Amino acid sequence: MSFRLSSGYGAGNMQIYRKTQGRWTRLGTVTGVGILVVVGAWYAWQQLAGLSPVVQTAVPLGIMAVCFYILLRVVNSKRAADFMIATEGEMKKVSWSSKKEIIGSTKVVIVVLMIMGAVLALVDLGWHKLLQWVGVQQF
Repeated sequence: MSFRLSSGYGAGNMQIYRKTQGRWTRLGTVTGVGILVVVGAWYAWQQLAGLSPVVQTAVPLGIMAVCFYILLRVVNSKRAADFMIATEGEMKKVSWSSKKEIIGSTKVVIVVLMIMGAVLALVDLGWHKLLQWVGVQQF
């Protein structure tokens, strides 16, 4: 996988590709992966507890710096940025349900699950009694 990009967006060039498009998708991606990187660095910091404080701090900070650099390079690459721009465009086309519809659907799901749970409990009880009557189960 190469990070060389055409059109002046190559290694060492920190211009943002199509800066005004796909902003929220890129921000969400960087935030989500950034949280994972920080948690991983924190885990590394805990694992290095027996070493000197300088090593214990420098290694996780170095890991974070490298990961964030790679993350920003990948998110700003032409291919990834075009994908995120297209994703954000498609998300704007989605017809989202209203709050009233979501509440109604949630109530239906809860009621159906309660009915299914009761039916399964009765079936289980029936099998239990049948197996006791036949003598397979000795409870």
